[in-house]
Amino acid sequence: MVLLHAKNLEKEGGVESKVIDEIRSIVGKENVMDSMEERQCYSYDARTDGIVPDLIVFPSSAAEVSGILKLANRHGFPVIPRGQGTGLTGGAIPVVEGVVLVFTRMDRILELDTENLIAVVEPGVITFNLQQEAAKFGLFYPPDPASYKYSSIGGNVAECAGGPNSLKYGVTRDYVIGLEVVLPTGAILNTGVRTMKGVVGYDLTRLFVGSEGTLGVVTKITVKLVPLPEAKATILALFTEVEEAARAVSAIIAAKIIPSTIEFMDRASIRCSEKASPMGIPEEIGGLLLIEVDGNEEAVAPQVEKVKKILTSQKAARCDVTRDPVEADKLWQARRVLSQATYNLNPVKIAEDVVVPRSHIPTLIRALEALEKKYGIPILSFGHAGDGNFHVSIMIKDTPEDRHKAEEAVKDIFAETVRLGGTLSGEHGIGTSKAPYLDMELSPEVIATMKSIKTLFDPNNILNPGKIFKS
Repeated sequence: MVLLHAKNLEKEGGVESKVIDEIRSIVGKENVMDSMEERQCYSYDARTDGIVPDLIVFPSSAAEVSGILKLANRHGFPVIPRGQGTGLTGGAIPVVEGVVLVFTRMDRILELDTENLIAVVEPGVITFNLQQEAAKFGLFYPPDPASYKYSSIGGNVAECAGGPNSLKYGVTRDYVIGLEVVLPTGAILNTGVRTMKGVVGYDLTRLFVGSEGTLGVVTKITVKLVPLPEAKATILALFTEVEEAARAVSAIIAAKIIPSTIEFMDRASIRCSEKASPMGIPEEIGGLLLIEVDGNEEAVAPQVEKVKKILTSQKAARCDVTRDPVEADKLWQARRVLSQATYNLNPVKIAEDVVVPRSHIPTLIRALEALEKKYGIPILSFGHAGDGNFHVSIMIKDTPEDRHKAEEAVKDIFAETVRLGGTLSGEHGIGTSKAPYLDMELSPEVIATMKSIKTLFDPNNILNPGKIFKS
């Protein structure tokens, strides 16, 4: 397992000087970084550390990416695609020396088609920026990872990012309908359609979405948009016991009500949040639900009343409702500050994102509480309870003893998740940090099939090597 604060492993450069000169001629010398200080900045993401790359390159077109990949195949050096580096599993970090391709220059919204409800964007577009631009036309791009204000669409596509809106609206793959992809050989491929339907041939678009930059480099993305909801209501529900909050989630879904968001926080998460940004949540509160309902004006009010009745029947100690955006923002404060607030417990975070069937949420919560006692380290759970996607944060000291405890705790969490019929990742991906555990969920036959697809697309293994699979 690769943990935050791991030391970088520096080696002698692997890309020859003459090749670096050719790369400079492709993208322009001003778009290449080669100093140690600059390269060091691209050896880690939001959680993991890797090896310092040989070169950082900022392409501006598919043609430039193609030229670099052709060089890579000819000279045998790895290429690692990277967006904003907000990932949590090491998908965009080098594990061997090579060239990191950074897509911050390719940040244009190329088209926003209000008649056909689609947008065409480059991979460096920030998710929030696309949402804001779409909103000007009464349209909505729903995928909203926690990093949506600074993560890029290309990275979201690579990891198939989700977010709070996933419950009602789905994840990134549900909105990507077409791609321009540069294959590891340098060939430029266009997949998918601009229409709402299309079943000609294999669905290569979905194959690339979530492939973590191992099969091709995405250089253009066509996404579908939906009408912006007319109205929205936000509900903050507090429970004395965490199991009551978990049962309330199941009760809401069982009542055939699908809010846009149901976010959950356990007692430890609430206390962390309160220390960072006090909202006056009482000490005795053990579980928190933050629920959003959206739609047309006529539909929102009845849904809110139904949700409130369910929350009350499930022993909610308090239930606050607002339709005012400013007030809603205040209610969201507890959730927004949480990720950084956890570092008040300990300096190192191991962040996992497991998913279980909604009916098993109470069982998972009890298991996490038991593991916290077993290992004597803080284990917080929060996240997208509406779709069973829990973000589990293990907070440890930077010591060998705590690292070992964390590693054992992760194994136990994954084992329990699989036992409950769940999956090891809902939106973070596998990268390097979860690769050692892949066979806990996937059979040898499935893994072998995936590896054969990787070999088919990338016979020389030059594109983002060392990701997803242990070897």
